[in-house]
Amino acid sequence: MKTFNQIKDKLVRVEELKTKIDELKQSGKKVVFTNGCFDILHLGHVSYLSQAADLGDVLVVGMNSDQSVRNQGKGDNRPVNPQEARGFLLAALGFVDFVVIFEEQTPIQIIETIIPDVLVKGGDYNAFENNPKAKAYIVGSSIVRQNGGEVKTIDLVDGYSTTATINKMKG
Repeated sequence: MKTFNQIKDKLVRVEELKTKIDELKQSGKKVVFTNGCFDILHLGHVSYLSQAADLGDVLVVGMNSDQSVRNQGKGDNRPVNPQEARGFLLAALGFVDFVVIFEEQTPIQIIETIIPDVLVKGGDYNAFENNPKAKAYIVGSSIVRQNGGEVKTIDLVDGYSTTATINKMKG
C-alpha cells in the first residue's frame, strides 16, 4: 500500500521526469506514455490505464491541466475535479509510475522530452493517418516511431465516459 508521500512523489514536473526516465531507460526499462483529462475517474479509465501499463515497465501519464481542459471546449463546468485531485487519484493507482500535468493543448512537449518506447491512446484515436473512424490522429506518433518506438491503441470500455457520467447525474 502506498503512503500519502509515496503517491505525491509520483507527481512530477517534466524536467524531473526527463531525468528519471533517462535513468530508467539506461537500466533497460520500457517506458509507456499516455495522456488525458481523467476528470471523473471511472472503470473505463482504470481498464485503459492498466492495459497501457501492461505494454511496458514504466507508465507515465500526461494529464491536462484545468486550463487545458477548459480550452478543449468540454463545457463551462469542466473539469469537475481540479488538477491536484485528478493527479493524486491517478498517482494512487499502483500501476501508474508518474503523472505529469501539462498546460498545452497536447502533450507533444512531454513526448519530445522523454521519447517513450510506447505511445498509447484509446481506440477512438488513430494510430495511423488513414483511419476515417477515429476522432483524431495520435499526437507524437511520428516522433515515437522515428525513434524506434511503437504506437498502440486500446479498446475503450463501452458505456463509460466522463461526459456520460455527468449526463447521467444531470438526468
